[in-house]
Amino acid sequence: MMVCIPASRGAFFITVFPTLNPGFKVNSAAAPWDSFISRTVMPESRNTLRKKFRQARQSLSVKQQQQAALDLSNRLKIHPAFIRSKHIAFYIADDGEIDPIELMMIAQTMGKHTYLPVLQPLRQKIMWFAPVKRNEPLHCNYFGIPEPLPGKKKRPPFSLDLVIMPLVAFDNEGNRLGMGGGFYDRAFAFRQRCAGRPGTAKPTLIGVAHQCQQADKLNSASWDIPLDFIATDKKIIKCR
Repeated sequence: MMVCIPASRGAFFITVFPTLNPGFKVNSAAAPWDSFISRTVMPESRNTLRKKFRQARQSLSVKQQQQAALDLSNRLKIHPAFIRSKHIAFYIADDGEIDPIELMMIAQTMGKHTYLPVLQPLRQKIMWFAPVKRNEPLHCNYFGIPEPLPGKKKRPPFSLDLVIMPLVAFDNEGNRLGMGGGFYDRAFAFRQRCAGRPGTAKPTLIGVAHQCQQADKLNSASWDIPLDFIATDKKIIKCR
C-alpha cells in the first residue's frame, strides 16, 4: 500500500509499505520483535517492566501521541546539542514510541544531515546508520520497521554528532530500559571502552520517551551504554 505522513505534518516518505498504515504503525504480525526478545536471556524483572511500559505507551490515543511528538520536538529543537549537530540519527516510531519525525523534518529544513538505523544481517546484530531525505522510499527490515533501501553508503556510529534513540522506560537518575535487542548498546559500546580518551565523547546520545514511561527506579546493567540526556514531552534530564 502507498503510504505518506499525514498532511498536517507535511509530506515526507512516499513509498510502498505492505505492513504499514498511514500512522506508521507496524503490523505486529509482520514484526517478530516479541519472539526475538523472548529468545534473549534477560532477568525476568526487566521483561516485566518492558511489558508494563510498552502497554503504557501503546495505550495513548492518536491525539495524545501527536501532541507528545510536537512537545518533544519543541523542546529538542532549541537544545544546544541539536543546534550544533550536523549529522543526526533518528528512528521511525513503532510500538507506541514517541515520534521524532517532526524534529527530523526540522533538522532537514535547517540543512542538517539525517540518518536512520540500518540493521546488518540479524545474526551479527550490528546496527549502522544510512542517510535519509524527504520523499525517499524505505523498505521494511526483519522486524517490519522501515529503514533506508539497501546499497546506500552507511555511516558508522562514531561519526555521528547526535543520536535520538527510543526508550521503553527511564528514571530520574538517567537509567534506561530498551527493547532488549541490544542494538544500540552494541553500536555505541565504544563509548565505554574508550571513555576518557580524546575524541570519544561523540556522538551525544539522547533517549526519548513519553512521560508516562518514567519509572521510580531502574537498575542499570553492565552493558547499558549511558545516555547524555533523556527527553520527554514534559522535560529534559541531564544524565551526566
